[in-house]
Amino acid sequence: MRAIIQRVTQASCRVDENITGAIEQGLLVFLGIEDADTVEDLDWLAQKIAGIRIFSDEQDLMNKSLADIDGNILLISQFTLFAATKKGNRPGFTRAARPDKAIPLYESMIKKLSTLINKDVQAGIFGADMKISLLNDGPVTIIIDTKNKE
Repeated sequence: MRAIIQRVTQASCRVDENITGAIEQGLLVFLGIEDADTVEDLDWLAQKIAGIRIFSDEQDLMNKSLADIDGNILLISQFTLFAATKKGNRPGFTRAARPDKAIPLYESMIKKLSTLINKDVQAGIFGADMKISLLNDGPVTIIIDTKNKE
């Protein structure tokens, strides 16, 4: 699994002019799922996302987590995080998990994160053409890959 985590002051997802999820201060998380991903990857990544300390403290140091600021999460599925770009100019997506595997993991991630942060996680719609709006804070953007845990 790969996640791009962005610290935001606000973010929202629209599908067909309907807002499917919106948050104020918190994390906008783009989640890519590949065929090799497991529940263990999901658990490890969810812990990282919920506990990452990228919010400023009183000395303007990144020492606070979502829990410390009562922040929220907007989770967006994004298979393009596994784009293969080595050959040619058109990316390939063969590493991205097919919906029959990815959807249950995506839904499990929503539930796991909700449990970890003790509030509902906002989300997009898997496979939909989504329009994401955000106000990046910092900007702070972190990339985490469960296949590179060191």
